[in-house]
Amino acid sequence: MPDRPEIVCICGSTRFVDEMRAVNRELTLAGIIVVAPGEADELITDEQKTALDTLHLRKIDLADRVLVVNPDGYIGESTNREIDYAHATGKPISFTDPAPAAT
Repeated sequence: MPDRPEIVCICGSTRFVDEMRAVNRELTLAGIIVVAPGEADELITDEQKTALDTLHLRKIDLADRVLVVNPDGYIGESTNREIDYAHATGKPISFTDPAPAAT
């Protein structure tokens, strides 16, 4: 395999856009190629959301590993689906915060 930088796909809730940008910046400055969720400044349609969700799964396919940005352990429905997909495709997954303790 040719020598190339690691590729990391960032996953997480769009409510954490600032945190994802910070992680993206940190990884990029460390010489890592980052693929991240697309951003929209306006509300998107259900059809657009479905298309973006599918596109993000293709980004996971491109990555060497997945990093979930989950402040306070939060993982939403879409992110959980992405984690399941990454597991199914054998991608290593790490998290920025530990998951909350089960109650």
